[in-house]
Amino acid sequence: MGLHCIMPRLSFITGGKKTKKLLRTGTFRKPRQLQSQDYQTLLEKSLGGKQLFVDETFPASLASIGSGRLLDKIPDCVEWKRPHELVENPQFCTENASEFGLHQGLTENCWFLAALSSLTFHPDILTNVVPQNQSFEENYSGIFHFRFWRFGEWVDVVVDDQLPVNNEGKLLFVSSVRENLFWGPLLEKAYAKLCGSYEDMQIGQVSEALVDFTGGVNMSIKMPQAPQDLFQIMMRAQNSGSLMGCQTQTGPERVLDNGLVTGHAYTVMDLRQVSCKSGMENLVRLRNPWGKIEWKGKWSDRCPKWDQLSYKERIFLRKKREDGEFWMSIEDFEAHFVELVICKLTPDLMSHEIGKEWTLSMQCGKWSSGSTAGGRMTYMESYWMNPQYRLKIFKGDDMEKFTNSCNVLVSLLQKQNHKHRNQSPPLYIGMSVFLVPLEYQGVRRLPPKFFLTQRPINNKCVFINEREVTQDYHLMPGSYVIVPSTADPNQECEFILRVFSRKHLLQEQTESPNIVLCCKKIAERHRNGAWENVFNKYFERYPEIKVAQLQQLLNKVTWTNAKQAPGKFSLDDCKLIIALLDMKTSGTLNMQEFRGLWKRLLSYQEIFQRRDVDKTGYLKLNDLQAAIQEKGITLQRQFYNLVAMRYGDSLLKMSFENFACLMLRIEINDEVFHNLSQDGKGIYLQEAEWMLLTLYS
Repeated sequence: MGLHCIMPRLSFITGGKKTKKLLRTGTFRKPRQLQSQDYQTLLEKSLGGKQLFVDETFPASLASIGSGRLLDKIPDCVEWKRPHELVENPQFCTENASEFGLHQGLTENCWFLAALSSLTFHPDILTNVVPQNQSFEENYSGIFHFRFWRFGEWVDVVVDDQLPVNNEGKLLFVSSVRENLFWGPLLEKAYAKLCGSYEDMQIGQVSEALVDFTGGVNMSIKMPQAPQDLFQIMMRAQNSGSLMGCQTQTGPERVLDNGLVTGHAYTVMDLRQVSCKSGMENLVRLRNPWGKIEWKGKWSDRCPKWDQLSYKERIFLRKKREDGEFWMSIEDFEAHFVELVICKLTPDLMSHEIGKEWTLSMQCGKWSSGSTAGGRMTYMESYWMNPQYRLKIFKGDDMEKFTNSCNVLVSLLQKQNHKHRNQSPPLYIGMSVFLVPLEYQGVRRLPPKFFLTQRPINNKCVFINEREVTQDYHLMPGSYVIVPSTADPNQECEFILRVFSRKHLLQEQTESPNIVLCCKKIAERHRNGAWENVFNKYFERYPEIKVAQLQQLLNKVTWTNAKQAPGKFSLDDCKLIIALLDMKTSGTLNMQEFRGLWKRLLSYQEIFQRRDVDKTGYLKLNDLQAAIQEKGITLQRQFYNLVAMRYGDSLLKMSFENFACLMLRIEINDEVFHNLSQDGKGIYLQEAEWMLLTLYS
């Protein structure tokens, strides 16, 4: 019986197709079902059984509310009731946009509501998040569903309509201005399910919710660094259909004398330029998601400055009621808010005419400890290990006249590592963009020396502990490399890199697809007369040495510059060495075989001591990768974690003895493969040959 062994097909060696994708594809038109709950199937089952749907994956209990600070706010007696039990004529939604108002409940999720309020001005997007073919009348069965964009895919979330209320029958969390409308409370419940619980919606950024509702790309403007043409930027964003939100100074929510709330998110509703006695003024209309508590300064509801406008403008713009909506000047806006977030819609959510002019590319990746988590540029010994993405910018219609540059928005989004949103605090992440010089244009992946001499075009990369980091660039047509990273090495997380521009191409830069061995010639300096004499005398006495004798010989040498006591080759190490080099299958090594081993060990020693800068006697994962590559060996990055687990200690550190055994196995296995292969792609072995190679090596 023969056995085909096609080694290059191993995905972690060759870079071939991966069997596991980091992100499943849930498209805008066909979203993925959260927890495999199909809305239509569950609806038909409930209707057929004439029973109201009960969602056991997000039960009507305290488990769904959570176990944090939110529990201190809710009453001792919490009941879960369906809308029919709360009002006489419940309605899911309304076509009148003016009746979409929502009130915040006990959950500190103003960021969620501020983003949701901006959605009500985009009915086409709202109907995607809130499917409209749902009601409390026709085909009602206590089940509803909503759609969110989550880490690179659209997700459909199913919930039942049991909502938490107090003993007076009042909703604990989000409620509608019109008490019989329930799209808002049910949407909040679906989002809580997506986050893990209602507690997991406590505290957040308006930018986060805007992305989850649209899949858009955020651009953040910090007010201290706001450009002079901020109002014009906001006008262009509004005209292109972008969503906007803003936040006040961080801290506990507290109502100030001017009517604004600290630590709070607001929705940007509208922008207007008005003419008054003092000249033209630029106004911003905002909404407090509480549905009350408004700005009391200039251009507030009762401000006398409204008298300077024409009667028609006053009637059209001014509202004298406490509904959480108000106007303020752009100057006051810049003075009292710390951040503006503009969410640029993806081409599939834009109008056809606008959408066809833009390109959005997305790549998913992962920072893995020891192989792809190199940290920021100050960790130069490991920075080159980070993922690299080649970005090619082409000439487009949006090129600025005087600079010939293109507007490019780059977004780095880290994936939540835990089921519960608040139990997965974001890492400090950032990205650098490098212009690729001509001499590196044909290189698949930029080497470590590139980063020693080249500086990123954004000069200093800022690392922020937020879910998403975005950067707006003006790039000349050409070839660039984007390097996303965590602030510190060996921090693990999956991420999504997205690029938004008129015309570009984005690709991940990977290593060469096969193992490449470029074994360097062992220099004559490895010959050492003293050791030659020892070996000659030893082999005169023992022409063939066994495991114990090999161990004795190898442990006569101090192989590292470690400050502490040196390690030793174990009997198992020596058994492995003999099995790899014993061509006669005698269980021994002769003088010639030992000389070959000795030369290899001396070359491994040189590399090990050079990479063990701190003289610990161990190589860390990033040092291991560099050491293997210095020997002329290129492996796929996923392979380094595996060999570290196999040959390293519990902390994935590797002693010289283990490093030598690993290097020896790699080199010998490669030599065997190429000796047996006729075409360099695979080998054919009899079963007995296969057993010999795998069991005695």
